[in-house]
Amino acid sequence: MQADHATDRTVLRITGSDRMDFLQGLITNDIKALGDGLLYAALLSPQGKYLFDFLLRADDAAILLDVKTDAAPALAGRLNMYKLRADVAIEATDLPVWLGTGEPPDGALADPRHAALGWRYYGDLAATPGGIDRDAIRVEHVIPETGIELIHNESYILEMGFERLNGVSFRKGCYVGQEVTARMKHKTELRKGLARVEIAGKPTPGTSITREGKQIGTLHTVAGGHAIAYLRFDQATGEMQAGDALVTWDGQRPDG
Repeated sequence: MQADHATDRTVLRITGSDRMDFLQGLITNDIKALGDGLLYAALLSPQGKYLFDFLLRADDAAILLDVKTDAAPALAGRLNMYKLRADVAIEATDLPVWLGTGEPPDGALADPRHAALGWRYYGDLAATPGGIDRDAIRVEHVIPETGIELIHNESYILEMGFERLNGVSFRKGCYVGQEVTARMKHKTELRKGLARVEIAGKPTPGTSITREGKQIGTLHTVAGGHAIAYLRFDQATGEMQAGDALVTWDGQRPDG
């Protein structure tokens, strides 16, 4: 079996009789849909800006929360800040996270964001490194990553494609940042967001994208001759530049 040990992920365990209601009032997705699979969600600021994204899994009398390791302490602190008198406890675990594509082992769970991301397994697994090019998968399907496209206290999740990636519910009721997110969904047309662009050259991720000297976006993850870019859709036409590289966009938004 081939799979990659995701050494950059930490699993938090959330326990206590109030854990479901506690998370329901905080996260962007509906915790009641957790079921037997994985649930993708985010925690937002009261102003509706992205703070953390993670995957959740039910585990007997607990909920496991799979998050980027360098974000785990801050997320745990944020959750504890909201806890107040709720019967909830949050602790870090040493549970390994494995990522794979192809035939999954028993107990593996499908990544809910996109089928191309394959499966995740929590626990010890006898596997050889799979050599999965996850950046290439993410670029192909415009899937943002924590700390790269998803920028703390700056990104808006609808511009990052969370609806397409099954990371937000518009029926669950209130949560932190819900009002701003709902307004963006129902009252405005997204003028900025992520898209897959073609590149000629070797641009550095994080480079500004310009057209006729005006900044109209930012280049992020690069894989082969393509990249994920954050663009002002109405201005991203014709030939654009990212440093010395040529950037072009076919006008297709991943969210349709």
